[in-house]
Amino acid sequence: MEITGYELFEVPPRWVFLKLETDAGVCGWGEPIVEGYAKTTKAAVEEMIDNYLLGTDPLEIERHWQAMYRGRHFRGGPVLMSAIGGIDQALWDIKGKHYGAPVYDLLGGKARDRIPVYQWVGGETPEAIARAAAEEVDRGYDCLKLSAVSQLDRIDSPAAVARVRERLEAVRSEVGADVDIVVDFRGRITTGMAKWVADELDPLDPMFYEEPVLPEHARSLPRIENRTKVPLATGERLYSRWDFERTLELDAIDVLQPSPSHAGGISEVRKIATAAESKDVLVSLHCPLGPISFASCLHLDMVLPNAIAQAQNLEIHRADGNDLLAYLDDPAVFGFDDGFVSAPDAPGLGVEIDEEAVREHAQSRVDWQSPIWYHEDGSVAEW
Repeated sequence: MEITGYELFEVPPRWVFLKLETDAGVCGWGEPIVEGYAKTTKAAVEEMIDNYLLGTDPLEIERHWQAMYRGRHFRGGPVLMSAIGGIDQALWDIKGKHYGAPVYDLLGGKARDRIPVYQWVGGETPEAIARAAAEEVDRGYDCLKLSAVSQLDRIDSPAAVARVRERLEAVRSEVGADVDIVVDFRGRITTGMAKWVADELDPLDPMFYEEPVLPEHARSLPRIENRTKVPLATGERLYSRWDFERTLELDAIDVLQPSPSHAGGISEVRKIATAAESKDVLVSLHCPLGPISFASCLHLDMVLPNAIAQAQNLEIHRADGNDLLAYLDDPAVFGFDDGFVSAPDAPGLGVEIDEEAVREHAQSRVDWQSPIWYHEDGSVAEW
């Protein structure tokens, strides 16, 4: 069997799908995307496939991973690792279909049957976010996620910090103590403000604080970890086992959040999670992306003993009329059950892509870009 061709599709809301073709008629799908850099990522995928992968045996996944990563002088970073990540997903999809087995079986078999999935909630006011949280709990979610801050100055006022606390207070009061709440800082604030905000939120017992500071300021994590009882998490903007190794060495992180679409695919995330396990660090795979990336996460979740909860952007409980799942032949393939989800058990990644829908939506102009925020003094703020 040889790889003979491929197609790339940029589709709404901000995703890229890769179809990898073989001479045996077996096709694999992956999701290589850096949000906001779709065309750049697509170009990297094209260079890797055109210059190396065409004509090779798709079953030799580790050899291909090593060649795509090590075969050029420059390596790593979001674009190259996301390109490798999507290709790697497609290769695992082909291999599973070739052997008639789900990817989790090829990875050693299940360590669990299902995993909790958490739902993002938002709202402009404390009352609005509390109502949204109550609605998601009624749908079966026992784990929620919310943004700690929208925008704070480098050192902000007590009133601004109080507004942050009021949002979480409203949610905690509404849903009670049995619901886990992940609080995402998104790296939006300075280390000094992160310490202050964490002090204020600690009594409300979040599940963990996500990205309290930017990854380039990871050396500050021990300063925050020493001030809070709440576990710290990071990793959505780390792209290889070497990036994660430097973070693990700080001994300040309790949860790693690699994404199989950004951190080198299923192959690399498995290695990252194993390294984390050796240090008693948990993983919660990051996935604000599409159904192919989500399926890749779930197959990893099934085999990783240190996985604790799965992020999602698909509202999988709402399969009917869900535009985010419209690219699948079976939108109900992700079985949502009382706040848990399990991996599809069909061969490969277990999801069948509706190519007609993909081709139709790929005709639209996407070009998603994140907003640029500014402080009151005109300087650029973190989004």
